[in-house]
Amino acid sequence: MSTGDITGRVEAILFASGEPMALDRIAQALGVRTYAVEQVLAGLQEKYNKPESGVHLLLLGDSAQFCTNPAFIEPVRAALDLKRNTPLSQAAMEVLAVVAYNQPVTKAFVEQVRGVDCSGVVGSLVQKGLLEERGRLELPGRPLLYGTTENFLRCFQLESIDRLPPPPGGSGEAQEESDSDDGEDDEPEQIMLE
Repeated sequence: MSTGDITGRVEAILFASGEPMALDRIAQALGVRTYAVEQVLAGLQEKYNKPESGVHLLLLGDSAQFCTNPAFIEPVRAALDLKRNTPLSQAAMEVLAVVAYNQPVTKAFVEQVRGVDCSGVVGSLVQKGLLEERGRLELPGRPLLYGTTENFLRCFQLESIDRLPPPPGGSGEAQEESDSDDGEDDEPEQIMLE
């Protein structure tokens, strides 16, 4: 099978899927090695991930997905009559940062770092699909462990959790943020969920 044939097939699979598709699953469906799919995806990113392109190709760890170019989200919302997503609060951003840099973690760990109750914020982030349960800790009471989701990677346009920028000032970022926060959710952050 030629590279051109593979490219068209990978494009068709990703377009039809609408959801992130595992690279090894694409390779298996086409009867090629995952490395060949990775090469095709690199070419597709060059083709689509341009400022003037309406479609971008996101690589999310070991999966890929077509998405709307963030620069054109407003006309898409207007045409499809989509409601604008609510921005994440400062507290939600802090909880996400603590979980993302330390996962998997318990709610008690997040509360210890931030110094305030995080039950509502964690529940909201789970409901939005940015955090997920990752099992239970082998301690009395068996508290739930939380980690970030593939949706988190997609919303923040990260290929993997390893692509997070290093926290400013080392590992104390979350604690430094919590020192200036009184636990209120009244100051919305400007990052929007896609």
